[in-house]
Amino acid sequence: MLQKTIKILKYILIGAFTVFSIFLAYNYDSTIYAYRQAKGQLSIIFNTRPVKDVLSDKTFPDSLKNKIKLIQEIKQFAIDSLGLNPSKNYTTFYDQHNRPILWVMTACEPFELKARKWQFPIIGTFSYKGHFEKEIADQEILALKRQGFDTQLNEVSAWSTLGYLKDPILSSMLDKSEGRLAALIIHELTHGTLFVKSNLEFNENLADFVGDYGAIRFLEAKYGKDSKEILRYQFSKKYNDAYSQHLIRGAKKLDSLYVHFDSNLSIESKKEQKINLIKKIINSTDTLLAGDFQKKLINRKKWSLNDNNLPNNAYFIGYLTYQSKQNQFKEEFKNRFKNDFNSYLTFLKKQYPSSIVF
Repeated sequence: MLQKTIKILKYILIGAFTVFSIFLAYNYDSTIYAYRQAKGQLSIIFNTRPVKDVLSDKTFPDSLKNKIKLIQEIKQFAIDSLGLNPSKNYTTFYDQHNRPILWVMTACEPFELKARKWQFPIIGTFSYKGHFEKEIADQEILALKRQGFDTQLNEVSAWSTLGYLKDPILSSMLDKSEGRLAALIIHELTHGTLFVKSNLEFNENLADFVGDYGAIRFLEAKYGKDSKEILRYQFSKKYNDAYSQHLIRGAKKLDSLYVHFDSNLSIESKKEQKINLIKKIINSTDTLLAGDFQKKLINRKKWSLNDNNLPNNAYFIGYLTYQSKQNQFKEEFKNRFKNDFNSYLTFLKKQYPSSIVF
């Protein structure tokens, strides 16, 4: 009987090993990527400090302690006043030592505003991919360029693990103004409250809408409606909104250009028309906000307006992903729910039940 049991266990182990080997063979890239992501995320988690320890550290600057305390206020406001889900996020602190720790890459077809997408277990399909190792990100960007994609690689100042891990306060967050910090924290907490699988555009536009709305509500509650903090945030928001809408209009012009390309047009002719239109879009930023910000906009985005340093499709599609649905949320919130945010959030939770199990 014992020998029979051992034999059965042996077959079970062999079968399990075979299935696991087949899985690795067909999912090698995904497995390696998941390992690197887990390694990077856990490296951060294991090197955090409890917020209470940081606040009691006499060597830690008071000005930064105040920003940490502000984050605690923002989080509590988001839970109590906006109805976002409670979590253990932002109860720990990670010192980046002035180094970026995460890079996000995007890619897009060269003559079509169609993003390259990556499939991930559990959370679904995304049109971006993050890396904790810059060298790996650079290698993958190079490979995508060789395949003909337009690419973009950005440093990331925050992200959400959707409730799977305890997201820390990153030291880079403490450089932000009160308004931008509030918008960022509320944005990420929104992901932990409502996240629809494989619907990046919905998730990011909603989080941006709630982040902006929540930031204004928080600043008004803490500083007053006419405070310098509110005025500073509103000016920044007006500036960023103007630029975003300009880029979204530009993306639609590019899309129209690509759709109407003659099938017999050469690649070089397509490139020339594409570059000329992108130059026109960037040059026309002088029409924004009474023409005050052209130089500032171009310098901020580091565009030199030569062919080797122009934004590409990956840059434009980022604005379509993150900003193009903002007005839809605003109009629904204002017209259907009469600016009652708690009712609106309750509706959204029922209408779009989170497809991620926390």
